Amino acid sequence: MPDTSPPAPPSSPALDAAPAARPAAPGTGLLLTLVLGSLTALAPLSMDMYLPALPRVTTGLHTQDALVQLTLTSCLVGLALGQLVAGPLSDALGRRRPLLLGMALYTLATACCALAPDVRVLIACRLLQGLCGAAGIVISRAVVRDLFDGLAAARFAASLMLVSGSAPLLAPIVGGQLLRVTSWRGVFAVLAALGGVILVTAALRVPETLPAGRRRSGGLPDTLRTMRQLLSDRLFSAYLLTIALGFGALFAFIGGSPYVVQEVFHGSAQQYSVIFALVELGLVGMSQLNGRVLLGRFSSHGIQLAGVVALTLAGLLLVLMSTVWHGGLAALTAGLFLMAAALGTASPPAGALALQRAPHAAGTASALLGTVQFLTGAVAPVLVGLGGQGSALPMAVVVLGYAAAALLAFVLLARPWQPAPDPLRA
Repeated sequence: MPDTSPPAPPSSPALDAAPAARPAAPGTGLLLTLVLGSLTALAPLSMDMYLPALPRVTTGLHTQDALVQLTLTSCLVGLALGQLVAGPLSDALGRRRPLLLGMALYTLATACCALAPDVRVLIACRLLQGLCGAAGIVISRAVVRDLFDGLAAARFAASLMLVSGSAPLLAPIVGGQLLRVTSWRGVFAVLAALGGVILVTAALRVPETLPAGRRRSGGLPDTLRTMRQLLSDRLFSAYLLTIALGFGALFAFIGGSPYVVQEVFHGSAQQYSVIFALVELGLVGMSQLNGRVLLGRFSSHGIQLAGVVALTLAGLLLVLMSTVWHGGLAALTAGLFLMAAALGTASPPAGALALQRAPHAAGTASALLGTVQFLTGAVAPVLVGLGGQGSALPMAVVVLGYAAAALLAFVLLARPWQPAPDPLRA
């Protein structure tokens, strides 16, 4: 009978000989959740607080919708490429120094966005904003892997999403209200101020979690070798693609929904903000149910499979609502809510299992996860934009395409019908 057990993690000695992860110091769980959640929230804040202002940027800079959507894409590309630098750098130098430098430059880049004289400068500043803000995302995940292991890491990651998920939940509402009293430039000014506050908080509260003896100093060749080993691991690739393609579906919504809600359905910026918040509530709420109830009680692969199946059904529902059944804003919101809840089901176990397979290179593994995730997401607004803004169908088709690809990748690579050890099972 053929061997159906999963392959071992990558064979690099540095990856194999990992000691058990150290528990967090007593009493620091809530503090770490708040601070790391704030750091990871910078990326969704940079995207979501700005979304209600997209039509106003088009008007204010006398440009085209497609060029303004590139300000989303450039930020996502920056977030992707920045993680490739910050993650391996944190494996070599420790977590604190790259983190604080990245946050300082993020604050400066965000201030430059507020002063951009035309759309091309804004696109460049958004790229720089993403490059620098990536440090908060990738290093926060690495810190979690430094401190926690197995099911504890998955549950802490779910708690982290409660904090980081509150930012995109509130950001469009805050952005919509800011537009009542200021322009889109004022939104970036507020983001720059928030970046400064988070920088100071991180400097005071985030400890160094990677001792000198556990750092990797092989430079770029070692980083590339580690990434190649991770990508050759079938299960790591399964989790990576599940997260990345699911994230692509979410960013098809993020890139297309401001125009769908405000121009196709003639909703206001404030109505869009409420719809966006409800969608984020589905993502955050399901991630919390996942961390507190499902993980540890049910198969991790079973949870992920349920998530990607539901994600595909949500995409199909959105296509049907855009073609044969026109249910208005309420029906659109229901379909988007299902999409986000499905992503909140599949992503937490996938992320925890992926990092579990790289205990001695958490920064590099986190960078690889984030880079592929954000690059995949960066393509989604472009695809939606190619279909035009006169209908909800382009957004719905892109959501369905990403969702179906995530389902196919998970089934083919994770092979959930086969028995496998489950490090997240209590």
